[in-house]
Amino acid sequence: MPGGAGPVSGPIDVNRVEAPVTVKAYMMCVFAAFGGVFFGYDSGYIAGVMGMDFFIKTIDGPDALALESWKKSLITSILSAGTFFGALIAGDLADWLGRKFTVIFGCFIFIIGVALQTASASLGLIVAGRLVAGFGVGFVSAIIILYMSEIAPRKVRGAIVSGYQFCICIGLLLASCVNYGTQNRDDSGSYRIPIGLQIAWALILGGGLMLLPESPRYFVKKGDLEKAGIVLARLRDQPLGSQYVKDELTEIVANHEYEMSLSPEAGYFNSWAMCFKGSIWSSSSYLRRTILGTSMQMMQQWTGCNFVFYFGTTFFQQLGTIQNPFLISLITTLVNVCSTPISFYTMERLGRRTLLIWGALGMVICQYIVAIVGTVKPDDDNAVKAMIAFICIYIFFFATTWGPGAWVVIGEVFPLPMRAKGVALSTASNWLWNCIIAVITPYMVDGDKGNLGPKVFYIWGTLCCCCFIYAYLLVPETKGLTLEQVDQMLSETTPRNSAKWVPHSTFAGGDAKAEKSVEYKEHGSGSENGSQV
Repeated sequence: MPGGAGPVSGPIDVNRVEAPVTVKAYMMCVFAAFGGVFFGYDSGYIAGVMGMDFFIKTIDGPDALALESWKKSLITSILSAGTFFGALIAGDLADWLGRKFTVIFGCFIFIIGVALQTASASLGLIVAGRLVAGFGVGFVSAIIILYMSEIAPRKVRGAIVSGYQFCICIGLLLASCVNYGTQNRDDSGSYRIPIGLQIAWALILGGGLMLLPESPRYFVKKGDLEKAGIVLARLRDQPLGSQYVKDELTEIVANHEYEMSLSPEAGYFNSWAMCFKGSIWSSSSYLRRTILGTSMQMMQQWTGCNFVFYFGTTFFQQLGTIQNPFLISLITTLVNVCSTPISFYTMERLGRRTLLIWGALGMVICQYIVAIVGTVKPDDDNAVKAMIAFICIYIFFFATTWGPGAWVVIGEVFPLPMRAKGVALSTASNWLWNCIIAVITPYMVDGDKGNLGPKVFYIWGTLCCCCFIYAYLLVPETKGLTLEQVDQMLSETTPRNSAKWVPHSTFAGGDAKAEKSVEYKEHGSGSENGSQV
């Protein structure tokens, strides 16, 4: 707002700052969630490939029976290392190139990395390929959440962003199916087919995004309000002169001007420093939001989810009574896929905060049961079946709560001036902890190292206790609010009271300047200042 005024009451209805959701608008937003497919597939195929006999002999020699722990650790974690740096770089690219073109560029980088992996016949090239592919995954995983959050209607934003997690699950399932189909091949196709298929997912996402509009909030950030109005009208499936479009754009502009009046941009380094401004004790400060986003992604990794998806096949191989570990991995992935769509409804019905609290509690119970059973009766066939059952229930709790919930929250809690960098930092945190877990897990569970076996679930269970406490104390409720209303809510209440907060004013309010700044003629033919307001 000009002059730095905060949100005020005014003629714009706080419940009518956004157009009704249409099927066309919904489907345009849903397609962006496809980015989760190759993210999930890339995370899922490696578990099966590292258990394939031909791949093991290619990497470790003709007499090898299993990959050495350090090689499993390196192959798995190097992608996360590349993704960590890719996510950080993506924050700058998203503000420079735009949201959708950063994702498209990420798809191109990813294809190069996949080509290197497909051509590999040694450890060095597959590691190099996964590192390059990691940069592409970093671009996509950081910015696709930002893009979806900025274009999605508020009433279905949680469901749409949850769709990203669902697509991750679909990717994991596809990877398990392909691994299951090629595991017994006695040639390089056993691992090259699962790796090479990833190119298709990148081409679908990159090609599809070329047809979708850019985020209107990106154009507002750039000061091009005419384009912002045009793409917002397209996203909401409304005429350009629609009052719905004018009201929503007015609110976006006014919120951005208000935030910029508090923390004006002043150069490249200051734009990053802005993410760490304010008091840690204020829930609305930029520092507190950065901590919330980065710690949220850390906690998601602490749930132990990627232990099952990265090392599930090799872990089940260690449980001697299981005859087909590939099939068990496929089953756990199928549970993940079938459970996630439940969050489409519950994310908007029950809310983010409620799901994260109860999801953490459910995972704690399941993980401790697996750990206790595995400790007391490690070689009993019925005990192993019980462990697998509770691992599947644990995956159900993850897939319906923390899996999608962490991505939804980080897409909502950052104000526009720092949103791209805030989401990038949060996603980088996800991949940093993903990398750390991928590095240390083989040393914890492998028989020639820590040999924890099922006892590793004591660790995951304890960390999920931390997730429960964290969600109760620090996670705000953001369901049903526009991104601008989330910004307002964080400045007026605490996380524990956030579920009771209701929007009561707008940033635009009765400000004539804000209204006038987004006036444009129908079909984008001009404005009072010419081609751009």
